[in-house]
Amino acid sequence: MADFSKQNVEELKKLIADKRESLRVFRFGGAGSRTRDVRSGRNVRKEIAQILTELRARDLSAAKTKIASKPKKA
Repeated sequence: MADFSKQNVEELKKLIADKRESLRVFRFGGAGSRTRDVRSGRNVRKEIAQILTELRARDLSAAKTKIASKPKKA
């Protein structure tokens, strides 16, 4: 499992695009013939989900700190 927490947002977005492209090639490449390694498609989907989860966690933590830094009105 790759550690996505050390990469910045731009790198993660580029990685998602690359993984989605490889998944597309995997799906359409195996349409005409039987694919030998069917597990690779599952692994790519899992990696995409892990990257999206990391991006969402960063987004939520940024929103939480933004709300916490607002001064409360009396």
